[in-house]
Amino acid sequence: MFAATAATIVSGAVAERIKIGPFMMFTVIYVGLIYPIAGSWKWGGGFLDMRETPFYDFAGSTLVHSVGGWAALVAVWLLGARIGKFDKQGKPQAIPGHNIPLATAGVLILWLGWFGFNGGSVLSADPELTSLTLVTTCLAAAAGGVVSAFVSFLRYKNLDLTMFLNGILGGLVGITAGADQMTPEDAIIIGAVAGALIVFAVSFVDRIKLDDPVGAIAVHLVCGIWGTLAVGLFGALAGVDQFISQLVGVLSYAAICIPSAFLIFFIMKKTVGIRVSEKEELEGLDAHEHGMDAYADFRMNEH
Repeated sequence: MFAATAATIVSGAVAERIKIGPFMMFTVIYVGLIYPIAGSWKWGGGFLDMRETPFYDFAGSTLVHSVGGWAALVAVWLLGARIGKFDKQGKPQAIPGHNIPLATAGVLILWLGWFGFNGGSVLSADPELTSLTLVTTCLAAAAGGVVSAFVSFLRYKNLDLTMFLNGILGGLVGITAGADQMTPEDAIIIGAVAGALIVFAVSFVDRIKLDDPVGAIAVHLVCGIWGTLAVGLFGALAGVDQFISQLVGVLSYAAICIPSAFLIFFIMKKTVGIRVSEKEELEGLDAHEHGMDAYADFRMNEH
């Protein structure tokens, strides 16, 4: 499930303009070949686990979320922005989501699912440790959502629900590395910082002309890095040696994920192509790739 998550993170970032065939090929190679190698560095007793102060990643802020986030960053860069995302002056334009209530339901389902993601990672099933993990997970999510909404309101003068939703996810990603090592107070701080980071990271991604429809890079990569480093700053393991070990882990995963994702996507871009045609993008991939309408009678670009 964690391996699959690394691939689904990328799918959000490349939505609406990637060919389904090459994306499936990427998923098979990245999840089937690269992920087991990278995962073994910590969860398989590899060199990060053998350090004098072992790298710590309880349920995958780096091993799951950053692994997907680095690949998403590379994919978005090679793929290019959706038609109409940036105007002639390069200013980002909002492309509204089709159904915000469904997106909200999806985030709430993810929040619930994270109790399995983090709580289920207490492999001993110790009741006390599992309870602590569930509490820290929930508090970080709540803090992330509230702070993200607050910072977004101060910056943009509106209550952006999508920022609130991504703030929840950012808080969840942030607590994932040390959910079993934090006090409830630590969890609130980690989630709050993640929520604030989301607002600035989303606008930064736009500013550097990358088109990430769902904010996957901000949520999974930026908050994944933050959550991993936070293990060295908060909780039972906090200390200089632990922080250095966490930083080494973050850099190690960047060193394998960026080149491997680039190689896979670049080779496919030069051979089979990864981007759909302009006609397919404007008319919808549902019609062209699946031969059916996902949202019959609701498309605004249908003539």
